[in-house]
Amino acid sequence: MGSKAANHDWSAADSLEELRYLAKAAGADIVGTLVQKLDVPSPTHYIGKGKIAELVSLKEQTYYDTVIFDDELSPRQQRNLEEVLGVKVVDRTALILDIFAKQARTREGQLQVELAQHQYLLPRLLGQWSHLERLGGSIGTRGPGESQLETDRRLIHKRINHLQREIDNVRRHRALYRRRRKERGVPIIAIVGYTNAGKSTLFNALSKAGVVVEDKLFSTLDPVTRRLVLSNEQQFLITDTVGFIHRLPLSIVAAFRATLEELTEADLLLHVVDITHKNAANQCLTVEKTLDELNLKSKPRITVFNKLDLALSSEAELEALPLAPRLKEQIMLPSRNMALISATKGWGIDKLLSKVLCYLTAGK
Repeated sequence: MGSKAANHDWSAADSLEELRYLAKAAGADIVGTLVQKLDVPSPTHYIGKGKIAELVSLKEQTYYDTVIFDDELSPRQQRNLEEVLGVKVVDRTALILDIFAKQARTREGQLQVELAQHQYLLPRLLGQWSHLERLGGSIGTRGPGESQLETDRRLIHKRINHLQREIDNVRRHRALYRRRRKERGVPIIAIVGYTNAGKSTLFNALSKAGVVVEDKLFSTLDPVTRRLVLSNEQQFLITDTVGFIHRLPLSIVAAFRATLEELTEADLLLHVVDITHKNAANQCLTVEKTLDELNLKSKPRITVFNKLDLALSSEAELEALPLAPRLKEQIMLPSRNMALISATKGWGIDKLLSKVLCYLTAGK
């Protein structure tokens, strides 16, 4: 279910296509899609009465048991929708958190996902008891119900505080490792990009690290760092990081602060772009905006156009076609440097490493 606001960069169709991809990654079977264009969403139900009636009618035809909205709903909107539809209502944030929870393999990743989930849950948990708050202290509202509200709130706050302490320990350990790396004078390169752009495949191609590579969203939630030694004995560390996505919820960005801090110490970013994706330009700009929000706008980078094996028949065509100027004009990135590669086939990797070496030796 999507509602197209006037200031979105993405079209409703493109945004819903990505939502469909997210839903499938979470294990959902899609039985229908509805779109409503509103200047301002309804504060009570997000969508209008007519669209609610359509959803009710669709339920009678398809017997759906969940409705997924392509936006973050307020606790009030979510609660009201569930009451009128009689099914579970999931918003974009909860959907992404569910996928993160499935993909989290390490203790660090699990801590960060759980923190984001609890921060998302807290206002919705309180909303479940709002009928008691509305009745105030009248007869029938005192006792177990009100006590349960306070108990639930206290338990959630206690768990959030515990998770934040655990993640702070992770941050301190990471900061210590970064300081030691800096003292050794070994340059650090971080791979960034939209989810499923091929970052882990490039990481493996460069480092031979054997990181799990899957054709799914957010297959990498935890940063992985390896040392790479070039033929001229130049050494550097390369880090694979979590992928970004359109409208990545701020709660997730905050929860993954310990992971994203790895980017602040990098000497160079490799921004990987799936150039074969029809929404490559918007995906690229989404990553750039996210980097800007993380105060990394001025960090030097090489834009790496990946998956060219899906568009070309051989590595020789990388040289034969004047792709770079056209791609740069299409994407409109601030980067002065770019590379054309296929991480899967190994095309263009040597030239990418040459560009990396130029940056590191020139101190750019």
